[in-house]
Amino acid sequence: MTKVRINPGICGFVTQVTAQSDDQEEVTVKVASGCESVRNMMEALGDTFDAYEVCLTKPGANMFFQYAAEHFPVHAGCPVICGIVKCVEAECRLALKQEASIVFVDE
Repeated sequence: MTKVRINPGICGFVTQVTAQSDDQEEVTVKVASGCESVRNMMEALGDTFDAYEVCLTKPGANMFFQYAAEHFPVHAGCPVICGIVKCVEAECRLALKQEASIVFVDE
């Protein structure tokens, strides 16, 4: 099981993602989020996915990004979907576990 915590920034809607796979292909994803849009997305899409369809696509082409493009409010910088994909990648051994971050630098 792989777990990630996504702190999206100013909105404060921290999101917890858990991915579980027994065969590194079919993956169950559980998402707990303060964001209504994220909760609605997971309710609409379900919780079981093909890891290759989630992770091995061009940027913006998987089901999460497609759903967000149609249903999310205007907020292109939301890191939650990327965090969900990174969790699935790590759980299904399509990428190694490594923290990712966005850091503002005032110079």
